[in-house]
Amino acid sequence: MGMTYIPSTLSEALHLRAETGARPLAGGTDMMVQSKRGIGLAPEFPYPVMIISGLEELRGITKHEDGSVEIGALASPAEIAASDIVPWHVRMAAAGMGAVALRNSATIGGNIGNASPKGDLPQPLILLDADVILVSLRGETKMKLDDFILGSKKTALKDDEIIRSVIIPPHEFTYSFYRKIGMRRANAISKLSLSAAAVVRDGEILDFRAASGASGPKVIRSYSAEAIIRGRRVEDIPEVLDGFLEAWNAAISPHAMPQYRRNTTRRMLSHFLSSIHDGAEAGIIS
Repeated sequence: MGMTYIPSTLSEALHLRAETGARPLAGGTDMMVQSKRGIGLAPEFPYPVMIISGLEELRGITKHEDGSVEIGALASPAEIAASDIVPWHVRMAAAGMGAVALRNSATIGGNIGNASPKGDLPQPLILLDADVILVSLRGETKMKLDDFILGSKKTALKDDEIIRSVIIPPHEFTYSFYRKIGMRRANAISKLSLSAAAVVRDGEILDFRAASGASGPKVIRSYSAEAIIRGRRVEDIPEVLDGFLEAWNAAISPHAMPQYRRNTTRRMLSHFLSSIHDGAEAGIIS
């Protein structure tokens, strides 16, 4: 069994990470399950871990002067869901994560660092072009979350790095959509999720984006499909809808119930775009 460390500052944590390779553990809602041994037995990790839940440098949710929102790696889903400065899509995803106990103990850093295809927070964060901030003794690295998550349980995190925060650039959408589908209404692991957003001005679709979770080895965002819609007139939606949906079909993984995921995603995207075409009132499309 590996050693366990409890650093009291971020600097100490970075030195431990560099010197021992200890893996950060905060909420532990994924790592504890992955390393469980049985009822009444403490988890056994085959590698050194460091408990970082006490590091104040990784806490907080802040809105910067440029309108971007920075969420510390230790922010819990409950804190994120309750913050009125966090973008709507991210708050919705955080509010729907598991049971109350999990929403209070899990962290955004753990959720993105675990890189599960079914993770709730990466999907809306990738929709919003969020950046992840990584720190090490070498300095700070900023990269798109979509580039950081490489695949199922795979990230670009280096052995000496720790996730410090996530930064979401400012957006003002005309229309927004979020839906999570699980086996039951509450406490459910995502079977499929979708976020979508659009900016429409004077009948022109200036921005359109969508992101799907649990549809492949990582969150799917088809930039080529988005380009089919972006720049078109609202009245052109019926004309380009089939081509757009086919482009999305091609992006969804051919594994794990592809027909269900493709058909359900098509219906949600079609509903969102049809609502815009039919003149839905600006705001949330449900």
